[in-house]
Amino acid sequence: TYLIDEINTTRPAADGLIGTSPALQQVRQRIAQVAGTDATVLITGETGTGKEVVARALHHASPRQGRALVKINCAALPAQLIESELFGHEKGAFTGAVERRIGKFELADGGTIFLDEVGELPLDLQAKLLRVLQEKEFERLGGNRVLHTDARVLAATNRVLEEEVRAGRFRADLYYRLNVFPIQLAPLRERPQDIAPLVQHYLVSLSKRLARPARPIRPADLAALQAYAWPGNIRELEHVLEQAIIISQGAWLEFGGFAATPVLRALPPAPVASELAATVPATTTDGPIKTLREHERDHILAALHRTGGRVSGTQGAAAMLDINPKTLEARMKKLGIRRTVVAG
Repeated sequence: TYLIDEINTTRPAADGLIGTSPALQQVRQRIAQVAGTDATVLITGETGTGKEVVARALHHASPRQGRALVKINCAALPAQLIESELFGHEKGAFTGAVERRIGKFELADGGTIFLDEVGELPLDLQAKLLRVLQEKEFERLGGNRVLHTDARVLAATNRVLEEEVRAGRFRADLYYRLNVFPIQLAPLRERPQDIAPLVQHYLVSLSKRLARPARPIRPADLAALQAYAWPGNIRELEHVLEQAIIISQGAWLEFGGFAATPVLRALPPAPVASELAATVPATTTDGPIKTLREHERDHILAALHRTGGRVSGTQGAAAMLDINPKTLEARMKKLGIRRTVVAG
């Protein structure tokens, strides 16, 4: 039944990639180039950019589309459980192993396995994954029978694996095996022209799921969404729209001054929809407008001020912005933000 459930949750659909930006068109082109092959694909991009959507698009455009697409999030499980999830285990392999378990690579035989957040794998399991990629074989945990798999491997990460290799946290040989055909997803702040079609898509789909009327969005509010840097990318946009749909009562979509989410409460007033509507009419072209880079810098600084300069941890700026701490540190470096200045 597990295999049937996996197949039922991966029914073919549209590619799921919403937008017309050059960056997204390039992603579509890369998918079309590699989908018909069995090449290993490494999908990279910040948290929330849609890496799983790309993996599903690749699978559904491939000759394996009628077989299972099996996903495992390598960051969501304790290290001691990942091996059992990937390769399965025999009865009695460890305390609590009361019966044999089939692993993800067996379930994906003939289909596709999607290794999300592959950069989080511990080094010992990286070696075992490398063997599967090279030899197409493995053993269940606690077993000695060699099993073979014909699973196409798609992997994704929000880490910069070249840096992880240099730091000794990721095997170079595994990186080269995974990076056969890379697909890089641009963050939403670099493709603001995709925000309008994304908003339209989510207003329809979320309103239906929440059993709420599909209210239209004011032009000034859409302009505010397009001006925001979206450090959490598409996932953050979806959550903001979901909250707006829930709180809306009138004829138009209501954002409540963007106060529904902690990250937006921390922002300077420039991107707030109500103030934009009052001070910057959607039809005007007069006056200076901040660049997306300036908006992003303001948003990160606001979050850092809120946290006293702390980046990581549950009370850190990265958690507030819903992004990986390493991603935030990289953006801070690029934008010239120093923690000592913020905290002091």
